[in-house]
Formats: sequence, C-alpha cells, structure tokens
Amino acid sequence: MNSNFINSSIERTQFEPTNPTEAPTAKNVLTLAVEMGDLLLRNGGEIYRVEDTILHVLEAYGMENYDVYVLSNGIFASANEDRNDSCSIVRHVPLGSVNLDKIAAINQLSREIAQNKIPVKEAWDRFLEIKEMKMHPQMLMNLCGGIGSAGFCYLFGGSVLDSLIAFFIGIPLAFFLAYMSSKKTSKFIMHILGSAYVTLLSLLVMYLSAPVHYDKIIIGCIMQMVPGIALSTSIRDLFNGDYLSGAIHLLDAVLTAMCIAVGVGFMIAIYYFATGVMP
Repeated sequence: MNSNFINSSIERTQFEPTNPTEAPTAKNVLTLAVEMGDLLLRNGGEIYRVEDTILHVLEAYGMENYDVYVLSNGIFASANEDRNDSCSIVRHVPLGSVNLDKIAAINQLSREIAQNKIPVKEAWDRFLEIKEMKMHPQMLMNLCGGIGSAGFCYLFGGSVLDSLIAFFIGIPLAFFLAYMSSKKTSKFIMHILGSAYVTLLSLLVMYLSAPVHYDKIIIGCIMQMVPGIALSTSIRDLFNGDYLSGAIHLLDAVLTAMCIAVGVGFMIAIYYFATGVMP
C-alpha cells in the first residue's frame, strides 16, 4: 500500500510540471517552450533552431526577462526573472537519432504560436501529438536501407551485380541498426559490429569467386551508418558561433567514422590472416 502511494506520488510529481493545462503561468509557458526545444534537440535540430523556437514561444505568451542557453546535450532556460513568478528549467538532452518529421511539425507549431493563434492548452495538446508521432514501419525502413545501399554502391562505381548484393546486405543491416538502437546499445559498438558484418559478407561473396567489387559493396552499405547529418549540423553550429555544440557534434561524427573504420579494417585483417591474400 505504501509502495503504491509512493509510486503514484512520483508519477504526479513528474507529470504535473510538464502539463500546462491551466492558465498560462510563467511555469507552464516555460515548460512548454523547453519541451518543444527538447524534442527538437533529441531529433537532430540545430542549436540555433532550438533557441529560436524557445524564444519565440516565450515571447508569444508574454514572458519577460527570459534567457535561453542551448548546448548539443542540454537546455538552460529562465523567464520573468525579476518577478515573483520567476522560474527556470535545466534539461539534460542526450544525443539521439534524427526524425525530420518531428522537427517539421514542431517548427510549424512554433510558427502558429508566434502568430498568437494557439492558446497554451491547445499548443500543449498539439505538442503531445507530435511527441507520440510514430516512425515509419520497420519493414519499410529496412527496404529503404537496402535501396539506399544499392544506390550508393552504384553511385560509387559498383556494377549492377554489386548493387544487387549491396541491396540484400543492406536490408538486414538496417534491421540490425534499428534493433541495437532500440536496446540502447552503445553507438560505438553498434557501428563497429555493423561495419564488420558488411565487410564479412562482402569478402565472403568475393571469396566464392563471384565477379564483384567488394570495396564498392562495403562503401554502399556503410553509408547507412556514416554520420552525415551530425557532420553537417556541427558545421552549421560552428558557422553560427556555437563552438562548443559544434565541437561536440563534430567529435561525435569523427568517433562514429572511426568506429566504422575499425569494423571494416578488423574484418579485412582477419581475412588476410585466414587466407594469406590481401583483398
């Protein structure tokens, strides 16, 4: 009985500060703004976009003397600093995957809020709908992974046969990456194992005397793991003067690329020691 009471108290404590369904108090507005920024940041939004969104929401709802500071993995915000209803929020936001659908939806919501078209209660309901927005079916994602692998393989000089093999290697690779992400596996381990799997199958096909270019197959498949968005985001952050966030994203991209290289190099080394032939 006491355990149930404690659990229900914890749930209320966690839910009430993030449920601004009452009058638009400073706490409710700031919570809504930070939650929107949090969702943007978790899904790959740039630092300047997150800051602008939070600032526009605070301004639209009449907050005064507000400050917002956003890093690649954290948000610091305060509002009405010189009034009795002053409040502040500190939020840790771990680096996550990219979901452009959620970013576009939050951008649209923030535009409508900035135009003073939506009350806080309705904005919060819209936000919850966006937050619960489902990803595309996993089977479709797997198929797209295979098509992307085949396309990049052909783009980098592979033959039709190379692209076909890359297609069938890329489908289970996409499933593997999604499964490891759902299990909260370390991104470094995930990319090392993924690139090793791609290299192993590519070398195996070549070992069976198939007329393929194993390097083109590997390049095409590992494009699923290449941190292109993290790299481009880091460059935009650096150009915008967000040097700390840009450096964090750049380091994340470089370490991911190194993990991919480790997985590929490890399997090539094993193939060389096993066969005595450098592929």
